[in-house]
Amino acid sequence: MSGLRLRPRRSSSSTFPMPRSRLRHYASAMPMSSLRPLHRSSSSTTSPACAWSPHAAFAAATERVRAGALRPEDAHTLFDELLRQATPVPERSLNGFLAALARAPASGNCIRDGPALAVVLFNRVCREEAGPQVAALTGCTYSILMDCYCRARRPDLGLALFGRFLREGLKTHQIVANTFLKCLCYAKLTDEAVDVLLHRMSELGCVPDAISYNTVLKSLCDNGMSQRGLELLQMIAKEVGVCSLNLVAYNTVIYGFFKEGETGKACNLFHEMMQQGVEPDVVTYNLIIDALCKARAMDKAEVVLQQMISKGAQPHTVTYNCMINGYATSGRLKEAAKMFREMKSRGLTPNTVTCGSLMTSLCKHGRSKEAREIFDSMTAKGHKPDIVSYRILLHGYASEGCFADMIDLCNSMESNGIAADCRVFTILIDAYAKRGMMDDAMHIFTEMQQRGVSPNVVTYSTVISALSRMGRLTDAMEKFNQMVALGVQPNIPVYWSLIQGFCMHGGLVKAKELVSQMINKGIPRPNIVFFNSVINGMCKEGRVMDAHDIFDLVIDLGGRPDVITFNSLIDGYCLARKLDKAFGMFNSMESVGVEPDIVTYSTLLDGYFKNRRINDGLALFREMPRKRIKPDIVTYGIMLDGLFCAGRTVAARTMFHEMIESGITVDIPTYNIVLRGLCRNNCTDEAIALFQKLGAMSMKFNIAILNTMINAMYKVRRREEANNLFAAISTSGLVPNQSTYAVMIINLLKDGAVEHASNMFSSMEKSGIVPSSRLINGIIRLLLENGEIAKAGIYLSKVDGNSISLEASTTSLMLSLFSRKGKYHEDMKLLPAKYQFFDGCS
Repeated sequence: MSGLRLRPRRSSSSTFPMPRSRLRHYASAMPMSSLRPLHRSSSSTTSPACAWSPHAAFAAATERVRAGALRPEDAHTLFDELLRQATPVPERSLNGFLAALARAPASGNCIRDGPALAVVLFNRVCREEAGPQVAALTGCTYSILMDCYCRARRPDLGLALFGRFLREGLKTHQIVANTFLKCLCYAKLTDEAVDVLLHRMSELGCVPDAISYNTVLKSLCDNGMSQRGLELLQMIAKEVGVCSLNLVAYNTVIYGFFKEGETGKACNLFHEMMQQGVEPDVVTYNLIIDALCKARAMDKAEVVLQQMISKGAQPHTVTYNCMINGYATSGRLKEAAKMFREMKSRGLTPNTVTCGSLMTSLCKHGRSKEAREIFDSMTAKGHKPDIVSYRILLHGYASEGCFADMIDLCNSMESNGIAADCRVFTILIDAYAKRGMMDDAMHIFTEMQQRGVSPNVVTYSTVISALSRMGRLTDAMEKFNQMVALGVQPNIPVYWSLIQGFCMHGGLVKAKELVSQMINKGIPRPNIVFFNSVINGMCKEGRVMDAHDIFDLVIDLGGRPDVITFNSLIDGYCLARKLDKAFGMFNSMESVGVEPDIVTYSTLLDGYFKNRRINDGLALFREMPRKRIKPDIVTYGIMLDGLFCAGRTVAARTMFHEMIESGITVDIPTYNIVLRGLCRNNCTDEAIALFQKLGAMSMKFNIAILNTMINAMYKVRRREEANNLFAAISTSGLVPNQSTYAVMIINLLKDGAVEHASNMFSSMEKSGIVPSSRLINGIIRLLLENGEIAKAGIYLSKVDGNSISLEASTTSLMLSLFSRKGKYHEDMKLLPAKYQFFDGCS
């Protein structure tokens, strides 16, 4: 209970040792007219009614307030008449009228601020000479007016009014005391509220009730002090009794814990309240279910839902909305759809929130057509979709590139009276921009402005990012200057897009200028992670020298490259076969205080082996233990592949055993490297033996290993085993890929099984696999070499010059076979017409 103070505190700054004197201070410091929106004289030109009844007049006015039909002028006229007639209004009539004003919603030409109007009318009664005679101000009246100040966000004036109430000598009753607590809580004086609740209520002649406790508990929880709320709740339950608390108190603290992310404490309190005999209601269950759904704990949410039903608390739309949204955001669409059906089977009508959750999830998974079906069913049942529903579906269409559907939906939205807002236009612009259709994107951007919709920072960021990616930096800067001129402040994504664009397209001076501009504006400049992304992208594109320029820019800007920066540049130089430059970057790391890691060594090793510098690679590998860098599975994979490719089979075997002895678990890709390396170095029988040993160990092979072994078995004339292995692919849960079919077809053709190979090719096409250009050329050459000219012609017809082109070796073979002196010159007519040009060659 450390959060609660059970004894009166002595500091006058936060407690009430003498509450009356403290409140007199509020009363003298806060003018009662602070919220007065209108001023009107008490004189009136209205003729007196023959038998004016204050009771009837106030009752009628109260009904007009509730109906939203009373104007401020009407209220003042009512009080003009009251003060002129000098006929006392019954206490209940006056208080009922003021209470109705306090709760009146804003209603156009009628009352726009009911609480403020109630305060002004109260001030008139207090100010006018006849006021006390015609309107007796009771504790209930003061309570209503204090509540008005809370609703008007001026609880300080409510406290001042309570001070006036005390000076008047009126008796404090429960409603006044509770409203006083409310004022303290609204004024963020929660400690004082707790003190009054626990120690001062008796001085006011009152005993705390459920409303008192709930008011203070809500304040504690709203201000991030749910633990203190729990302590107060437990103390009340222990000292006063659970009967003094109601379900709202428990719901308040449970909700507070959920807001603070304390799910465990909320659930513990849920179970504790049931042990205390307090039965949860639908609201309690909804709080628990909603929190579990947001935490993606859907199995637990399902248990609570079933518990709720078994306890007789019937789920309603909010309950199912939580469950559907939880399943949908977790990607469990089947369960979301099942919950949707269950909801309807209970007679509950899905609303726009329900449908929106399902639509959002479907669109995220590329199922916009199904989302559209939900959208259409919603409209068919009389639910008018709001702009949020339209945005969800538009975003789905945009993500899938369904431009025709996207535009049709936009037109439908506007024909239904919903005007496109900034977010809708931004979705459309982004859809076109991401696919490089900048003319369309800019047309929408222009139309947006013509319709009077101002682009926001997200819209400008979308346009500037797309233009920067495309290298249209002049246009990007034009939009940048335009947004600044219109008062739209560029944010981090805008600057980063421009800086990245200038870096990628050689504008380093401008990039540096933009970074300086960010610093001057107090905007965080791009960090090393941003520049690493740019450098890595350039290196992968083969622009390592440009990437090094960015590296120099980072240093010039005062940045500090990290190990990822160096690894990217080392990889870039290795790809460009500039090993000395790569090793130079490696050596410079330590000079700037950056330690090489396992990725650094693996990258350099890969570069050495791919460039046939085997001894350099081995020397670097032996250096790793001295640098306390332990090789991992990737490093050993690089070493094994490099050694096998260099024909150093013995060294590769040694390395493989060393790897096993180091305690590293060999994975499938590594076994594939070993098997492929053995086969490449004419150790096929050894590879088959290892493969069979692994199979006996129930190793789960991937398709790459099976492709390697099928090819190996054909190579050593173990055709039946190869065919059996191919036939077993589907039973092992794998699917043949293009490489699988290529291995089978090429080996069948080498064995002269032309028809079998042709059938295999047909199976590949039927399975939806597109043959590669390399495979087609290989088939054509083998068929030509075997004299199968007509069949070769069939495959030649598949050469389209785009995805499939003739290789130089294929063209050379055809030239030698079909020239005038060629072996098959007479059979050239069996080729497609476009290949019969060889007739003139000699």
